[in-house]
Amino acid sequence: MPEVLLKAEGLTKRFGGLAAVNNVSVELWRDRIHAVIGPNGAGKSTLTNLLSGDLPPTQGRITLGNIDVTGWPPEKISRQGLGRSYQKTNIFAPFSVWENVRLAAQSRAPHAARWLEKATNFIANNDRAMRTIELCGLENRKNAIAGAISHGEQRQLEIAMTLATGPQVLLLDEPLAGMGVAEAERMVELLLKLKKDHAMMLVEHDMDAVFALADHLTVMVNGQVIASGTPADVRADANVQSAYLGEEDAHG
Repeated sequence: MPEVLLKAEGLTKRFGGLAAVNNVSVELWRDRIHAVIGPNGAGKSTLTNLLSGDLPPTQGRITLGNIDVTGWPPEKISRQGLGRSYQKTNIFAPFSVWENVRLAAQSRAPHAARWLEKATNFIANNDRAMRTIELCGLENRKNAIAGAISHGEQRQLEIAMTLATGPQVLLLDEPLAGMGVAEAERMVELLLKLKKDHAMMLVEHDMDAVFALADHLTVMVNGQVIASGTPADVRADANVQSAYLGEEDAHG
């Protein structure tokens, strides 16, 4: 049975007199992809930052599993089972693909601070890193320097690093940004592969990808939700068409 892994109720974030997010509620279910769309400045990334702990909410409540994590710092929320990617690719560019993913896996080791221990001794972590690399389709790029691989592969690597920490909930902020058609197709395939074992929230501007991936769609404008439901219902919503989708269609 599907289960709610993350629930946010009445989230609000104010910066002075500006409400960047205003009374937003979401539920993220295992085996479902929840996409959040809206024009620039709608509050999508702020919402992601609230859920991940990068920003504390002004009001509202966040529950991860059965635990209230409202106001927790991001590293504590991460250890509770939440992983996220950022708009800007966040990798260790001078290191190999393998080293990037191994370091992410090692962060979850019971004795992650044993700095003098040889990395090869962390057998379980290394096995997890290799499985993750294979899952993300990077096994042939294992020894490549991360800063030298393609943009699409770097985005796959970032997701591999996130998965190596063992999350149940994934927050993905524009994972297809800047990709060509072939790279975007590979990313869509990867996200569909990950769907069964995770709850996912996807912030994305690529509407083709959104409608190919999303089970549930939330539309934000000016920090508020103007529609939320199945992709078909949202697509047919007159308010959404005029505020966002219609605008996109008008610009081709």
